[in-house]
Amino acid sequence: MRKINIGLLHTTIRGDEKLLISAAQKRGCVIDVVDVREQIFDPTDFSSTYDAVLERCVSTVKGTHAVEFYESMGVIAVNSLKVSRICENKFTTSLVLVNHHVSTPRFALVFAEAQAKEAIEELGGYPVVIKPISGSWGRLLARVNDEDALEALIEQKMMLGGPHHQAIYLQKYVEKPGRDIRINVIGGRVVAAIYRMSDHWITNTARGAQAQPCSVDADLEKIAQKAAAAIGEGIFGIDVFETKEGYVVNEINHTTEFKNVQRVTGIDVAGAMIDYCISRAKKSKRL
Repeated sequence: MRKINIGLLHTTIRGDEKLLISAAQKRGCVIDVVDVREQIFDPTDFSSTYDAVLERCVSTVKGTHAVEFYESMGVIAVNSLKVSRICENKFTTSLVLVNHHVSTPRFALVFAEAQAKEAIEELGGYPVVIKPISGSWGRLLARVNDEDALEALIEQKMMLGGPHHQAIYLQKYVEKPGRDIRINVIGGRVVAAIYRMSDHWITNTARGAQAQPCSVDADLEKIAQKAAAAIGEGIFGIDVFETKEGYVVNEINHTTEFKNVQRVTGIDVAGAMIDYCISRAKKSKRL
């Protein structure tokens, strides 16, 4: 049987991608490192030996367009275009979670200050969190504690931001016990989880949070699998809050960084990701 050929789509090679390359090589796969910035996506002049492509671009715009191209050419993409388009938009993700009865913080989307004030009353009052509808690493998040801060922030968004900043995504602020949980779900299976510990209300490791191993209990596994199933088949990093009412899903990442999870848990997350790509490739019509 010939070797599985995987195209690793990227815009930069980080520690995560190095782990993936090593995992693929250990499994005897051919892995081609593809910088999408250097490609010409021309359907009339396309040839590929890839059984699957694994999208790992830092740039959501570049990664989504690359996935769209390869899928249109009949190549299996992980994650799929459908999944990517849900996860790249926090409002869309939240709507999908609500529609599938997955516990998530209350939220609303508005386009103007007056409606923001009304929505905050409906959400239960201050504080709230304002997020960009697309973004990662805890950037451009704002905890808004009162109306003065809200007015100033919205004015800046309207005057200085582009059109996508003028979609104001509001989320009810959730008190956390100095941490949140990042869970890696691959092909519907919970592979690993960490706590992200921080004295700051933003608990992204990119913002200085410390990773510690997290044991996955039955309730945590259930909500993670339910959230992943709501989005579709794929590889996900699911962010979960612990509340007095139980677990709630905050966000779902489709090109999740996992090196900290692998480092502190000792679990071969990269290997599980490559195994999933191999499984998808073998199920496809190309093999």
